Amino acid sequence: MIFSNFTSRVFGKIAAFTFPSFFQKIINKFYVSYFKIDMSEFKQSDEYESLNALFTRSLIKKRKLEKGLISPSDGKILELGKSFSNEYENFAFSIKGFTYSINELLKNAYEKDELKNGLDYANIYLSPKDYHRFHSPFDMQILSATYNRGLLFSVSEKYLQKIANLYTKNERIILKCLINNDFLLWLIFVGAQNVGKMSFNFDESIKSNAKNSHDFVREYENLFVKKGDELGCFEMGSTIVLIAQRSKIKFSISANEKIKFGQKIADLNTNEN
Repeated sequence: MIFSNFTSRVFGKIAAFTFPSFFQKIINKFYVSYFKIDMSEFKQSDEYESLNALFTRSLIKKRKLEKGLISPSDGKILELGKSFSNEYENFAFSIKGFTYSINELLKNAYEKDELKNGLDYANIYLSPKDYHRFHSPFDMQILSATYNRGLLFSVSEKYLQKIANLYTKNERIILKCLINNDFLLWLIFVGAQNVGKMSFNFDESIKSNAKNSHDFVREYENLFVKKGDELGCFEMGSTIVLIAQRSKIKFSISANEKIKFGQKIADLNTNEN
């Protein structure tokens, strides 16, 4: 499956290529039609100079941000709930009946005591038709960004049923964040097949799916973002796993629900800013 990393890099180069205008318009129109993309919030397909520009399209106008913790992206909630554990690890469901290790997923982005009381989690799947930019779910301080090398399996529901512990095997970037000086929240951006790269606005040096990539941790001082601020984007579909320390949030959504960036997904059991 290392081949999938190579093919994803190749696909990324093709998607970024600018074809002659008339041909690019045909490609874009076909893509929008094939995936049944609603373009009502975006520029029309013939205005993008490449498939990559279409994938990473921005909103024409800002969306309303609902109260509470909001979804960082558009997508579908594959599963959510409370972690369960044995003596050594915390576990969550990727989809019903299939689990992954939260400890393996976070790898070197946590301290042992930070997970001891359990966690609440939600897995958000972004399909190829979704808006691919992601945003801050709340006012928060970004403490660190951790990059973990990995493969690029598809993260679709079909593959989650075939490959055990899939999220922990894939390349990922983890943001460790502090909310209200009260609790930790992790945002895990999971790479996937044909995701050319993930990019982050606050640190352009973070590179995913690079030929000579190696694991790293970047710590930040005084890096604060506001609720709704754009953090970065995926190229093609992928997954965001949101993990919070136990009992600090209460989800207001359900598994298999389609959600939009800006929509409330949880209330905070703390004083909201």
